[in-house]
Amino acid sequence: MTAPADYTLSDDGRTLRFTGALTLARIGDLPQRLDNVATTPQQIDLSGIERMDTVGAWLIHRMARDHDIAIQGANDDESHLLEQVAAADKPLKIRPDARSSFTRVLDEVGSATIAAARTLLNLIAFFGAVLITMADLVRHPRRIRWNAVVRQFEVVGVDALGIVGLMSFLIGVVIAQQGAIQLRQFGAEVFTINLVGRLTLRELGVLMTAIMVAGRSGSAFAAQIGSMRLAEEVDAMRTIGVAPMEALVVPRVLAGVIMMPLLAFYAAIVALVGGGLFAWYSLDIPPVTFVSRVREVVPITDLYQGLLKAPVFGAIIAIAGCFNGMQVEGNAEAVGLRTTAAVVQSIFLVIVLDAFFAVFFASVGWI
Repeated sequence: MTAPADYTLSDDGRTLRFTGALTLARIGDLPQRLDNVATTPQQIDLSGIERMDTVGAWLIHRMARDHDIAIQGANDDESHLLEQVAAADKPLKIRPDARSSFTRVLDEVGSATIAAARTLLNLIAFFGAVLITMADLVRHPRRIRWNAVVRQFEVVGVDALGIVGLMSFLIGVVIAQQGAIQLRQFGAEVFTINLVGRLTLRELGVLMTAIMVAGRSGSAFAAQIGSMRLAEEVDAMRTIGVAPMEALVVPRVLAGVIMMPLLAFYAAIVALVGGGLFAWYSLDIPPVTFVSRVREVVPITDLYQGLLKAPVFGAIIAIAGCFNGMQVEGNAEAVGLRTTAAVVQSIFLVIVLDAFFAVFFASVGWI
């Protein structure tokens, strides 16, 4: 058993020699006794100590620092410990340094820009991985998990019919009602049919459906895969030889790509029904006239535009949801954060792509 920590002072009072164990368990009342030393030594001798831990090293360092005393006799381990304690002996800031509002805002904008750029690069890399996996599945179609694909068809498409239909019906009614109010000033209520037909088939049918699917299915993808990441189920799949991209991501992406055009067409038709019912009830335009007018004024290219954009939007929503789910790490809070990020990213990318599609279709004459 090691001896308790103690000290002796040389006859000339110039050297303070420590003995015993300078550890938390054996240091005892040594700090109080050192405070009562009558003279200030010029050097500390550690050659007689048996052991020293961080508490003892701090005691020696504090005494040497306060009185400018040299330390000698320490072996390599004790010298290294003293160096570590000395390196950690720095003033602690209670409050951060004050910065101007401009500097703080600039720093936040820069950090957000870097984070957005990094996220975009990672999302593009994830998209590339999805394409590689799909190309591999085309070469080996037996590896496609059709049960999982059909299940996602039900989740993305069939289960969404109710909410998408209700939303589209109300949007058709609102467009017809607001358009009629404005056109009535010019005695042109009949052109409400033009407004409802072209808006729903070209833009709002597919766009509102994409936003609804992003909030409903995109968030579900992120939460499901994120929960599996926390439970280490994704790692377990890799361990048993199951590729997560094939089992989790590809079925959801296929469901988004295939079901979005069907949902968009369904939403456009329901919106036309809502607008037609409002026109019948409020403007005295019978359904036969409404349908005939829609056929006259709405070119088939408007329908083509919606159906061409829909699978792209579906792929973006599914990839963003799966990507954020795969990024979950740490704790349950990360699932919520990544789910929110999936919805925000999906809606943002859908709107940006919709703007690009609008410019492209205008350039090719589909207006």
